Amino acid sequence: MTADSTTAGSTTAGSTTESPAGSATRADRTPPPQVWPCLRATDARALIRFLVDAFGFVEVAAYGEGDVVAHAELSWPEGGGVMLGSDRPGEQPRPGSWGPGSSCCYVVSDHVDELHERAVAAGARILVPPTDTDYGSRDFTAADPEGNQWAFGTYRGEPHPG
Repeated sequence: MTADSTTAGSTTAGSTTESPAGSATRADRTPPPQVWPCLRATDARALIRFLVDAFGFVEVAAYGEGDVVAHAELSWPEGGGVMLGSDRPGEQPRPGSWGPGSSCCYVVSDHVDELHERAVAAGARILVPPTDTDYGSRDFTAADPEGNQWAFGTYRGEPHPG
């Protein structure tokens, strides 16, 4: 097995700011993203190129030979990332496995409008244009060439209690 790897840094929020009352602010109690969705792809190398070009993911590692990707890791510059690999027909499926194009991921970004422009310029199919939500987020949704849906928004989730 060969390894095609590049390394790039990513940034995540981690500073703590004290409010006048001495407790951490709401933004500082919101956890950084640490869930890593895993995808299967009919053409994993093409999906990697698309995610890098259209959305700005950073390829950290891609292991495999030829057209087959055994494992790839793409980091999201604002924290977290995705893992993916080639769908291999004929291989014994894992219990509860899913096929290519059946995933939906929500990705937090402070740059939704710029990201939307980048995705459009790269030929991404936009499913929902940039929209302001009732819960204070700015979001848009696009599909990748495999059919997976990618929602990008400013909503970071609710802060942890206390």
